[in-house]
Amino acid sequence: MTWIGKIGRVGRMVEPAPDAPEATVAPPTGVTGSLQLRHLDAGSCNGCELEIASTFSPVYDAEQYGARLVASPRHADGLLATGVVTQNMRQPLVNTLGSVPEPRVVIAVGDCACTGGVFRGGYGVVGAIGDVVPVDVEVPGCPPTPQQIIAALRSVTGR
Repeated sequence: MTWIGKIGRVGRMVEPAPDAPEATVAPPTGVTGSLQLRHLDAGSCNGCELEIASTFSPVYDAEQYGARLVASPRHADGLLATGVVTQNMRQPLVNTLGSVPEPRVVIAVGDCACTGGVFRGGYGVVGAIGDVVPVDVEVPGCPPTPQQIIAALRSVTGR
């Protein structure tokens, strides 16, 4: 039996998506159920990046909720930022956010991005993402799970 025959015989094997959470942040004007995000690592340990990669993998598939990562901030509706802001990444963070068209949303992912985490007060650390640019949504955790990241994305998209 071919794999197509098995699909027809077995059917869909995934669980249905949970109900969408209440939108806590208004999506940027012109965003109709989808959110294009530019990811920026401002100085993390890469734990959050692994979880973001899992979030957009086929297992969790954040794209089914209307969120997608894009390569250019000029094509984005918002910024997905991880890590503490280091001295060397302060200006690139500001420049990247400045390249995202208005209106935009900023999502801080991980304890370091939200509060500075274990790196707060370090000699090369400016602070959390919110200390440098305004943050709309925070996803706490060290690192946060893909489910937490998806819940935050869904709170913005309303899907």
